[in-house]
Amino acid sequence: MDAPVSGLAADIAARTDVYFNRTRQVVERFGDKRVTYAVFLRRPVISAPRLMLDWLARVAAERGTTFDIDVTHPEGSWTGAGEPLVYITGSFALLSDLETIFLQKIGPACVAAHNAYQMCLALPSVAFLAMEARHCAGAEMQEMMAYAAAVGSRAAQREGATGFIGNANDGTAHWFGNPTGLGTMPHALIGYAGSTVRAAEMFHETFPDTVLTVLVDYFGREVSDGLTVCERFRPLAEAGRVQVRLDTHGGRFLEGLDPAESYAVLERHAPGAIRRYRSDTELRYLVGTGVSAAAIWRMREALNAAGFPKVRIVASSGFGVDKCRVMADARAPVDVVGTGSFIPDVWGETYATADIVEYDGVPMVKVGREFLLRRNGARKANG
Repeated sequence: MDAPVSGLAADIAARTDVYFNRTRQVVERFGDKRVTYAVFLRRPVISAPRLMLDWLARVAAERGTTFDIDVTHPEGSWTGAGEPLVYITGSFALLSDLETIFLQKIGPACVAAHNAYQMCLALPSVAFLAMEARHCAGAEMQEMMAYAAAVGSRAAQREGATGFIGNANDGTAHWFGNPTGLGTMPHALIGYAGSTVRAAEMFHETFPDTVLTVLVDYFGREVSDGLTVCERFRPLAEAGRVQVRLDTHGGRFLEGLDPAESYAVLERHAPGAIRRYRSDTELRYLVGTGVSAAAIWRMREALNAAGFPKVRIVASSGFGVDKCRVMADARAPVDVVGTGSFIPDVWGETYATADIVEYDGVPMVKVGREFLLRRNGARKANG
């Protein structure tokens, strides 16, 4: 009678490419060898191997073996294109059917970590909130992207950035050192309440000890509704416990702005940002519709003029690497950025690759991949 197949073994067999499963059967028939895999990406990244390493450790325990793992670029370190991130050594029979899955667990995380790192460095004084969950294809991707944002954030924090202070759900808050997620209200609550002020009142009554962050774009009156909320909660606003969140969609300008007025706002505060050559995308981030640099400056002007200098501005809507860089150039007075835009745009860039570079200790790799051959000085990790 055949031995029962464990859940992990069945999952690996079902999810891995058939040619790897067949390779394992061939090797088991004709004799095993000890091999070393080199894992790399074709673009610069921030190393984020933990999910892959944890999974390999679990598989090794299940299979009653050990994998020797050399992490050449520790978690959170910058890695150049084509540089091996990890060398994995072990039985060919017990490694050959794992490649599909372990590559899935490292490539996207490394690219997302690099994106988060660049975003945090572009706006080093801004606190970031990870809001990627709704854009993820299920729980596994959600876990991976939260982990990646935390890795990229810590790398930027080592260089002086504020980085990510948390995320928007409880399930992955642990990556940011928090017991729970952060956040206050969606647009739906404002629609339910019937007004921005009433939504703020309902929220504050329910969660009186939570900083009041209010979306102000629902009715297209960002400035008017923002100031009304501040007036309604003046003691809180004066104590710095009120935040207005700008999430204006790309189909319209913030209240009171148009192209001419947007240019005028930036002329007052960051003229250099609009006097250089700009691509169409950069101009949209500066003076276009949606949450532009001009929109953030206009909101700050209105809050200060009304006597609310301690009210902070939270911005969301498409804050990826490029938008963060433009905001930095315009010195946009944003205090917090909520974003999931560290999720890679070009998924093809996330494809990690593995090649065997040693068979029974003898260096050997396919022609053109000689750059992957093992070098001295690799760091040892638990496998």
